[in-house]
Amino acid sequence: MTHERRPALLQPGGPLTEWRDRFRGRPAAAVTLRLLRPGGVLLLTTAVVSYIAAVDPNEQGHYPTCPFLALTGLQCPGCGSMRTIHALAHGDVPTALGLNVLTLAAIPALAFFWFRWAKARAQDRPTRTKAAHPALIWAFFGAVLLFWLVRNLPFGSFLAA
Repeated sequence: MTHERRPALLQPGGPLTEWRDRFRGRPAAAVTLRLLRPGGVLLLTTAVVSYIAAVDPNEQGHYPTCPFLALTGLQCPGCGSMRTIHALAHGDVPTALGLNVLTLAAIPALAFFWFRWAKARAQDRPTRTKAAHPALIWAFFGAVLLFWLVRNLPFGSFLAA
């Protein structure tokens, strides 16, 4: 990796460079350093889920309205996601399924990608730059668009939040 491509914190003379060099040759410290980013993402995710669990999105005035819903009157693929997370945080899976099944389906996939990333960082292996084969990414994109369309049609009202 060239110096131009390194993050600013790891540039020679950067804030983390001296700290990183001090712990070279110490396996536990090296693993800890490599897990800073996955740990930060986990910490941020925990904080966001905790906040949504504590502040009920079902009550008016706590969160802004979805801009797409406000402008068009139609639900976007993410409408109901915060209420889904709130219901899951309180153990109410049937309500979560009724609010946004796409969010519920995305949680295991996101957890898989996070674990794969954290494992690769812990083992000092390169992380993949592609999430999946392009055909799978396009299939996922198509599924999201189909979900978006169907939840706004009369026969798909069961998908509406």
